[in-house]
Amino acid sequence: MAEVADLAVSLSLLLVIVVFSEVARRTALYIFPNRNWIIYVLELISTFQLCACTHELKLLAEVRGLEPQIALTLTYLISVVHALSFHGAICNPSGALEQLWRGALTRGCALTRISCQLIAAVAARRVMPHVWALALSDLHAQHSAAGFKCVNSPVNAPLLQAAAVELSCAFVMHSAVSNLEKVEEKYRVPVVAAVITTLVYAGGHLTGAVFNPALAFSVQFPCPGNSFAEYSFVYWIGPILGMTGSLLLFDQVIPAISGKRTIPKHLNSNGLKRKKMK
Repeated sequence: MAEVADLAVSLSLLLVIVVFSEVARRTALYIFPNRNWIIYVLELISTFQLCACTHELKLLAEVRGLEPQIALTLTYLISVVHALSFHGAICNPSGALEQLWRGALTRGCALTRISCQLIAAVAARRVMPHVWALALSDLHAQHSAAGFKCVNSPVNAPLLQAAAVELSCAFVMHSAVSNLEKVEEKYRVPVVAAVITTLVYAGGHLTGAVFNPALAFSVQFPCPGNSFAEYSFVYWIGPILGMTGSLLLFDQVIPAISGKRTIPKHLNSNGLKRKKMK
């Protein structure tokens, strides 16, 4: 019964985080319509939502020990929710760099978005302990008593192997997203969520399968067992190299061989019509 109660509280908390973030996004869009800088506000709010929800899911999986099928189901569902609610926010520095490469973002816009993502990542890392301190469930009380600290390093493989896992996950993810225009629009969100869930299943036991530098900075970097440089190598360099490999393959190698572009010029890396942000 305690496990069911903990799960119910955590699901309720996830719902509160998503609803709070959506209200904040809609309020910002209502108060400041047609402002170029509003996308940075959305980036802050949406990245906070992503990181805060992941903190709670990680707590459920690692401390409560959710069964794999339940954990993967939650991963899929929350990925669908994120994709439907982000309102154009990227929430991933690798994604911002990818869109910069493709010309969908200016250099200033990309750097500002990445800064917003990292600020939101730190904010989620600071806010969640205050939420857990409320001891809404036995799980939260237990985590609070432990000082809100990770017990073990999330890297459960040699550094090169761990970086290769994050690189491979990022490569697959960016390759899938880059080819979304080939999928009927109504199926794009479920497809992306399915890819994320599959990658978490494949690489989660080795690195957590984060493949997002901002998310890793919020969730994985505070854990003991490895240095900042080692975490940076695995969770920053790995995903960026994976994204770069995907770009080279689909924007350079395949077009050179086939004579055709694999990504239409009017689409960005999310498979949506491109709009240049200042």
